Amino acid sequence: MTIKAIIFDVDGTLADTEDAHRQSFNKAFAENNLDWSWDVALYDKLLKVTGGKERIKFFVETFLPGFKKPEHYENFVKNLHAVKTIHYTAMMRAGGVPLRPGIKQLINDARKAGITLAIATTTTPENVGALLEVGLGKDWGGYFASVGCGDIVPLKKPAPDIYNWVLEELKISAENCIALEDSNNGLRSSLAAGIKTYVTTNHYTRNQDFTGATAVFEDLSNLPAFYKAAGLAL
Repeated sequence: MTIKAIIFDVDGTLADTEDAHRQSFNKAFAENNLDWSWDVALYDKLLKVTGGKERIKFFVETFLPGFKKPEHYENFVKNLHAVKTIHYTAMMRAGGVPLRPGIKQLINDARKAGITLAIATTTTPENVGALLEVGLGKDWGGYFASVGCGDIVPLKKPAPDIYNWVLEELKISAENCIALEDSNNGLRSSLAAGIKTYVTTNHYTRNQDFTGATAVFEDLSNLPAFYKAAGLAL
């Protein structure tokens, strides 16, 4: 197999962003006079659902059975998520979360070798841009041939929709791609799209089931080991 493209998840894969998301949700709740507070243990449970708006709804339906939904509930959720995004992007632009070990080097090595790079994530375009502008520079968008994110597809991970969308954009077959993920939901999504997948774990995901992954790493601090496992001559 010739690897022509590497497709990256973002949250937890490119950077350990999950706790920044959690803190930003809590700031949005406080600003909207809600007495909700997501601690680490609760957020671990909420991460079973991908997508910020979907996560808010899951929280309400699962943990707040007595909550009286506002008349325009969809708009209520969208507003909460928009406020959360403002806090999160500000945190990213302040350099609050660096890229994970080995990520920048992998991206640079792959580009030099002529390997196409892409992103497949459920997070918003604003969140991706805020993180990567700091991590890779203002021209980060030129690094990636396709950036699939947010609500660009109807179904979020673990559905394969976002990966299928990126593959269609790249015009590269799944057999010639590898994916880098950090969670069970992400792994199920990429595998369902037929893509060989490597996992880098983090605090929130290290105990999840990664059956089907080609290899699992704590991080990419040992890039030669990853290149060997992935069959990359970089």
